[in-house]
Amino acid sequence: MTDGGYGDFEFERRFFVRDLPEDLRDAPALIVQSYYLAHEGYALRLRAKVPTVDATMDAETDPVRLLDRFAPAVDLCTLTVKGPMAGGTRYEAEREVDVAVGVQMIRRGGARVVKTRYSVWVGADGWVVDVFGGANHPLVVAECERTGPVTDLQIPAFCVTELTDDPRFSNDALANRPYGSWREEFEAELAASGPRFLQDFGHNERLSGP
Repeated sequence: MTDGGYGDFEFERRFFVRDLPEDLRDAPALIVQSYYLAHEGYALRLRAKVPTVDATMDAETDPVRLLDRFAPAVDLCTLTVKGPMAGGTRYEAEREVDVAVGVQMIRRGGARVVKTRYSVWVGADGWVVDVFGGANHPLVVAECERTGPVTDLQIPAFCVTELTDDPRFSNDALANRPYGSWREEFEAELAASGPRFLQDFGHNERLSGP
C-alpha cells in the first residue's frame, strides 16, 4: 500500500519476465497468501511473509507445505481489501494481524498463491520481481510501484511485455486460475502479437541489457 496523498490507493505497472536476471539471485523473501474473496477485481487477501529464504528453494512446492516449513520465521501477516485495477491504480486497504492467527487461517482455507520476491533498484525506482511457485510456476512478474501514477518509466531489459491492464495476471486471478493451466495460450498470444508497452503513462524508456 502506498501513501503519497492519495489515501488507500496503490499505483503500479507490471511486466512479464521470462528469465530471472542473474544479478537478482540474492536471498529473496517468501510470500504465501490466501484469497477468501476474488471476483471481478474485488479481493480479500491474507498474506504471510518470511523476510529471507534460500533462493534455490523448489519453486514448485505446495504453498501449505512451504508455510508449514517456514512458519516459525514468518515476521508479518497482513489482511488486505482490494478493488479492481483501473489505469494502473487500485484501491487497497491493509492492516497487520497477529502472525499466529494469520498463519493458521492461511493453512485452513482460501485460494492460495506462493511466490519468492526479489527487490532491485532501476534508475530512480524500486522494483520487485516475483517468482511464482505451486500451480503458477514458472511465472515471473516484475512490478514498479510509486506513491503516485507510474509515468515516464525506465523499463528494464528483463521486462518482456506489459501486464498492467491484463486482469489474468493479478494475484487474485492467479489464485483461482493458475498460470500453469493457460501458459501455452499466453505464450501463443505473445508470439502472435509481440511485446507491448502502454503508451498513456508518459514516456517509456526501454533500457538495454547488461
